[in-house]
Amino acid sequence: MVDREMRSPDQLVTAFRASGRKVTPQREGIFRALHDDPTHPTAEAVHARIVVDMPSVSLRTVYATLHELAEMGELHQLDVGTGSARFDPNVDEHHHLVCDRCGSVQDLETEFPGVALAEDNDFGFAVDATEIVFRGTCRGCQAA
Repeated sequence: MVDREMRSPDQLVTAFRASGRKVTPQREGIFRALHDDPTHPTAEAVHARIVVDMPSVSLRTVYATLHELAEMGELHQLDVGTGSARFDPNVDEHHHLVCDRCGSVQDLETEFPGVALAEDNDFGFAVDATEIVFRGTCRGCQAA
């Protein structure tokens, strides 16, 4: 699997404008907060990061922007059972490791030949993507 990194904040500004969306300083702050963040943050975590520099940014603005990025294909919205939606800038097909203690989410870049995207199956189900979530205890929690 080839890892496609999230676009830079400047590239997201261009993509937002090209899709007819308005670019505001708050949205630019959200783009910067997401850039190079491998933690699969929640909207609340992104909000906490940007209110330090932009106290007027609402959680609603963060949610709306994250959902727009997901609609544009720039993020995946994940529900990995940690209580809140997580946002992943790696939009290539991959899997996840989820720590049941701290809730951390990590990408797992590997293939499982036995779990293929079968176009023909006996269920008449059209498979668009496959994601496997491994649950357990991360290295940091094991050491604690």
